[in-house]
Amino acid sequence: MFRGEPLLEILAFVQARLAAGAGEVAFWVIDPDRGRGRYAGEPVDDGGERFVHRSWRVWGELAERLQLRLRTPRSDGALVRIALERLGPVERWDADAPAEHASERYGRESRYARISKLEDPGFVLDFADALARAMPGPAPRILDLGVNTGDELALIRHLAPALRETAHFVGVDHSASALAVARARFPGPNVQLVEGDLNRLAELGLGTFDLVISLNTLQSAGIDDREVLRRIVQHHLTPTGAVILGLPNSRYVDGELEYGARMRNFHQPELGLLVKDVAFYRKYLQQHHRQVFVTGKHYLLVTAVCAPAA
Repeated sequence: MFRGEPLLEILAFVQARLAAGAGEVAFWVIDPDRGRGRYAGEPVDDGGERFVHRSWRVWGELAERLQLRLRTPRSDGALVRIALERLGPVERWDADAPAEHASERYGRESRYARISKLEDPGFVLDFADALARAMPGPAPRILDLGVNTGDELALIRHLAPALRETAHFVGVDHSASALAVARARFPGPNVQLVEGDLNRLAELGLGTFDLVISLNTLQSAGIDDREVLRRIVQHHLTPTGAVILGLPNSRYVDGELEYGARMRNFHQPELGLLVKDVAFYRKYLQQHHRQVFVTGKHYLLVTAVCAPAA
């Protein structure tokens, strides 16, 4: 049990147990609800005994930064049992995809297909915020590059129901199996789904759009993200068109969404390349008369809208 010990001591205890090979580390602490409104580290008295308050957010952050799973706590009166479990290996999206088809790395039979971004509250709230800034007119053309099975399309139609009938959606992806799922989800003449390579957009005859979306796609291996962005802005945006670009700042480990871009041999996130990409996108879009917003956490969203008149 930990009562008044500092977090540094708890951290050392957990790390020592992990270094010794433990698959789970557990300990008892004061129930965070007993210290509602207090800051982490402030004292909490219970039955004449003094404890240190830490919120559930603290324990969740500790688990995530040590790449552990926070198990459902057990309660015993004023105390709760914190149990931290080792995670399995990082997901490989192509583990179940046909080896001869690189385009199916994120296809219907891949492990990636198990994920629904619509069950990630951070993504839903951040995308809703970005869409509110970039919301097109009443009958827009919307392009989604890397549409996969259509989660972004589903979210747009939920957030702006009127667009179900008035908007024309075009989605591009190189996975035939993912597009088949999307076609089943979104039948109808106002949804067009195209199998194609983002490096060869000029060959697809897409036209111009009031809103272009590309989430967690431009950083994929084999894609020239700078050239794709130039192509979007110079050939596929209307004069007042908006852009929402998403960059992954996370990874999936044993079913858990872990914060931060990772590099080999780094224990904690290293955000240098991510910051470099965001800076390039922001500067390029500003040069083309867009007002740019950078938001998000697990997915950084670069939203560019037509700059207000001076």
